[in-house]
Amino acid sequence: MRILIANRGEIARRVIRTASALGHDTVAVYADPDASAPHVAEATCSYRIGPAPLAESYLSVERLLAAANETGSDAVHPGYGFLSENTLFAQAVFDAGLIWIGPSPQAISAMGSKIEARQLAKSAGVPVIPGFSESQGDDDLRAAAVDIGFPVLIKASAGGGGKGIRIARTDDEFPKALSEARQEGERSFANADMIVERYIERPRHVEVQVVGDKHGTVIDLGTRECSVQRRYQKLFEEAPAPNLPDTTRRSMRQSAVALANSIGYDSTGTVEFIVDDDDPESFFFLEMNTRLQVEHPVTELVTGLDLVELQIRVAAGEPVGLAQDDVKLSGHSIEARINAENAADDFAPQIGTITHLDVPPGCRWDSGIEVGSEVSPHYDPMIAKLIVSSDDRAGAIQELADALDRLLIGGVVTNSGFHRWLLDRPEVVAGRVTTRLLDEISVGDNSSAAAEVAALAWRTEAGRAIGSPWHDLGPAGFTPHQHRRRLYLRDFTGQVHAVDQTSTQELPGAFHVDVVNRLVVVNLSGQSHTFQVVPRSEHWAPRIGSGSGPANSVVAPFPGVVSEVLVESGGAVLGGDPVVVIEAMKMLHTLVSAGPGTVDEVRVLPGDTVITHQVLVTFEQEELA
Repeated sequence: MRILIANRGEIARRVIRTASALGHDTVAVYADPDASAPHVAEATCSYRIGPAPLAESYLSVERLLAAANETGSDAVHPGYGFLSENTLFAQAVFDAGLIWIGPSPQAISAMGSKIEARQLAKSAGVPVIPGFSESQGDDDLRAAAVDIGFPVLIKASAGGGGKGIRIARTDDEFPKALSEARQEGERSFANADMIVERYIERPRHVEVQVVGDKHGTVIDLGTRECSVQRRYQKLFEEAPAPNLPDTTRRSMRQSAVALANSIGYDSTGTVEFIVDDDDPESFFFLEMNTRLQVEHPVTELVTGLDLVELQIRVAAGEPVGLAQDDVKLSGHSIEARINAENAADDFAPQIGTITHLDVPPGCRWDSGIEVGSEVSPHYDPMIAKLIVSSDDRAGAIQELADALDRLLIGGVVTNSGFHRWLLDRPEVVAGRVTTRLLDEISVGDNSSAAAEVAALAWRTEAGRAIGSPWHDLGPAGFTPHQHRRRLYLRDFTGQVHAVDQTSTQELPGAFHVDVVNRLVVVNLSGQSHTFQVVPRSEHWAPRIGSGSGPANSVVAPFPGVVSEVLVESGGAVLGGDPVVVIEAMKMLHTLVSAGPGTVDEVRVLPGDTVITHQVLVTFEQEELA
């Protein structure tokens, strides 16, 4: 069988690995930004589906079907994200006479609407959160919110990924929250239908993995905890979910199977629940994801099963080959999503080239990157998943901590240090995390301390390589106070750190020195920091301090692609007026003016790629009357 993978990056490589092991050929598709991506090289063959990164490539049903036809593919695996839960794509694959490696279009459709899914769950006897969706009139939804009792959650029926969700804590807040959720639902999903439901103050996000076949068998593969989230995006997952009463765990798994059976589910999928941490015996249906989940590796490590293999086999008409009693859960597994984000800068997305990659042995590393890979602003920020397992939860936490302390990723800032910091949080250690955790805490920046560690690493390793421990240091002074020599290191923001040779930092356990390219990568508290040694010729004028552009301008807070320019030269703006919209990692960010003024120069156009701190628009300063 030849399988076309309608996806990219980490999940495409994951599917290629299993499909190849089963003896199947694979076809990688790619848009131009991915021409040199690892998944393209690893497939049996590849096919260019377009120059554009998304709409005219990975999201084009027509181009993907053309690729399948021209490469002689027999089947299509959608991965996750993109078109994986698109009923029209699944049906088009069937209509083209191809095997769809996923559930039936009918099952996808049934669970695609949160309103319909909620009704199906109720019919299957699955507990649902008290809520209302019978009418879409604003007055009816508001009246329902009053009946349910505030606070309430307003969410898009067709939503996902945290979009189209608002919280209203009072009746007065409801109209604005509803309007914003509707607008976001319409913009993101072309559907403004809403659900209003009771808002649980301390929710846990627990899910159950299910797998079914075309012969009427549905079984579950245990629970997963996915409560570490930011803006409804999961960052950290584990299996099995900790601290659940046996009755809750058993009922949750039975409910997941009952729901899957009620719709004739015939592939891998996930039923997601909300557990009230204040009352862990209470759980409620949230939604069903009719695809493979990002966090599927933790289930694989505690069950010993390959979920992609199960997907492929049942899609080909084979039975699951397992009874529920055959499923044995052993040990504990944890996954950290490694994203190209700077956690110390409000998780701002990052781009760049991977200059060094050192993954610790003994862990599972599912990634879409290797040395030389370009992390662009066109796609989701997740670049890899670091997964560990052990005999028990405490052991798995320690395994992950050790792996993060040894992981080195040079050239791009990631959230690995955030994960390492998170592992020491008492809520995580105790297994009592709610989805509100990251709304209540902040992450610090340790780049200055990292610069001192990097300076020590450079002096040690460069000295060994070149024969002089003071090579590339500034000239010695001629007074006792000037006797200290300094090393200048430029970090990813362009900030230059001046480090004295008398630094008392200790050499880290994980570091890399590239003498030829004058790069130093160090791991400090789980975070990889990349520095470039500033040549002696530049020592006289290093740019020390971060800065973010002139005060009378709008600058890019992070890398991205300009989506819209909302002003023109000579135009007037007031404080807070939108000026430029940037798209970064699949999200739109509106940049606004700091105060009143007249636009002087517009330096970008829609479609331009911009870097952190790049000046986009300048203004003439005006006196306030």
